[in-house]
Amino acid sequence: MFVDSHCHLSFPELSARLGEIRAQMQAAQVDRALCICTTLEEFDGVHALALAHDNFWATVGVHPDNEGVREPALDDLLTLGAQPRVLAIGETGLDYYRIGERSHADMEWQRERLRVHVRAARRLHKPLVIHTRSASADTLAILREEGAEQCGGVFHCFTETREVAAAALEMGFHVSFSGILTFKNAGDLREVAAMVPLDRCLIETDSPYLAPVPYRGKLNTPALVPYVAAELARVKGVSVEEIAQATSANFDRLFKPV
Repeated sequence: MFVDSHCHLSFPELSARLGEIRAQMQAAQVDRALCICTTLEEFDGVHALALAHDNFWATVGVHPDNEGVREPALDDLLTLGAQPRVLAIGETGLDYYRIGERSHADMEWQRERLRVHVRAARRLHKPLVIHTRSASADTLAILREEGAEQCGGVFHCFTETREVAAAALEMGFHVSFSGILTFKNAGDLREVAAMVPLDRCLIETDSPYLAPVPYRGKLNTPALVPYVAAELARVKGVSVEEIAQATSANFDRLFKPV
């Protein structure tokens, strides 16, 4: 019924409890999940989840916030992105939230990393999983410059403005909503969710982080994605079943799981 389009089941908080998590998913009617890669060092573990379970898939990418890790060359992403059950390139993007005393120029390594991911996605004809935080203008500019509309993708865990959402939609991207949508102070985000067409919406947990209300502050798992669906249904004035059907169909159309 439900698809969690973005979770981190290879992270230690969740990997040690995988059997329990899968049972919880089944009970919550969460049929499928996309396991997200954040470093090349992590890829084998993420990929192993997808190979071991027919309702899990994987991505390959290096998160923009990760420093001191193996830098992805284009050939790395092309090789790993062509592996079985790897559906997308990412998560990638830009994150200036922790820029600290560094200048905009100092973050060029992040911008170049994003460009490499876009080039790989275009070559492989696979979608991008985009993370952007305090960097939406640069993120959108690079996606346009690199022709990302040719591969599309998703702005995951969306927390940006209506204008950013509109720009993403114009390039053919989907917008994914997480447990943040249920937070009391997320009124602006709910307005964005109301604006995004249902056929371009995805739902996710970003687990182990950002558990939805009423579990906020606790460990998040894919079994809680129905709470995101319920809030999106409330915002859009439709049934939870309609949200489940639409977001599952959107997942299939974007990621083409096999």
